[in-house]
Order: sequence, then C-alpha cells, then structure tokens
Amino acid sequence: MPYTSDKPGAIPSAEELRARIPGWGADLDPADRPASPREQPGIETGAHWNMPEPQPDPGTRERSVEHERLTPVFGTAQPLRGIAGRVRRYAYDTYSEGQAAHWLLLLLGDRIDSASAHARSLFSTRPDDPITQSGVLGERGHRPFSSRFGPGRADLKHAWLDPLLVVGPWVVTAVAGFVVARRLVRVAGAAFRR
Repeated sequence: MPYTSDKPGAIPSAEELRARIPGWGADLDPADRPASPREQPGIETGAHWNMPEPQPDPGTRERSVEHERLTPVFGTAQPLRGIAGRVRRYAYDTYSEGQAAHWLLLLLGDRIDSASAHARSLFSTRPDDPITQSGVLGERGHRPFSSRFGPGRADLKHAWLDPLLVVGPWVVTAVAGFVVARRLVRVAGAAFRR
C-alpha cells in the first residue's frame, strides 16, 4: 500500500496481533524486558521529550522543500557561497530530496566547489601537488603494477578514465592560465608601445 496521510484503517488489538504474528508482544511483560529495572517509576534518567528552544534562524540556512521547518539545532560553520552555493540553494529551494534533480544539483555544486578550490590552489603560495597527494609514489615498493591490474579488480573498467579526471582539471587550468597571461602580456605590450 502506498503511503498516504490518512490512517489505513483500524489498529488491530494486541490479541489479534498475537494470534496473527508468532512471538508478537513477547516484551509486553516488564519482567521480560532487558531494560526493565530502568523503566520502573521513580528512577530519574534525565530523558525528556520536550522540543528544545530553537536556535535563531539566520534566514540563509538551506532546508528541503518537504520539511516544514529547520531542526532546532543546525550547523552554521560552512555557509553556502559563490556559484556552488547558488547551485546548492537552487537544489534545496526547488526540488524535493526524493527527486534525482536535487541530488544531481548538489553533486554539481560539489564539482564546482572542487574546481574552484583547485584554481585557487594554483594561484596560492603552496599549490596542490596531484602526484604526491594521489599516493602514486607510495605504491613504488608495493607491487604497483600487479596490484593495480591483477585479477579481481572491479575498477579496471574505468581505470583509463582516472588519470583524465585527476590530471585533466590541472591541464585545463594551466592552459587557461597560459592563455589569459599571454593575452594580458599582449595587451600590456600594445599599451606600452603607444
């Protein structure tokens, strides 16, 4: 039966359930429950079921369309920013978590965030090093070829694509940087000659 907001019918009684489902209600007797001593009246556990006071909403926190409100406590350490943040906000504001478009847009936001982090790294004083950070050099003494191409590897079908995905963004960024730098030098040279 698909989910509906209406109750599906009368709730069966304990006797009906016990007759229909073998073993149903085995823990109804408090003496049979593993947590029985802690469930006795008068023992303070500190547990309560009151909704905690909600954290102030900055109005910028993302919330899926199927949720009525934010949870009482939420993180604010990584606010959405830039193009990736706009893509993620669009995913939360437009699509339900049950739709593929929601998750595909979140993946796109992650890829945009990753590409911008790589680009920022290239222009920093300590750029990323894809060779040492990929762990390839650590495989030198540990059968690098037989372990990578041996039998039973499930990732051999896409192994040819891995170098393109790892090195490709670096090559594209380097070429784009070279083109931009060359154009700036030409414009500066033309302005200097005048």
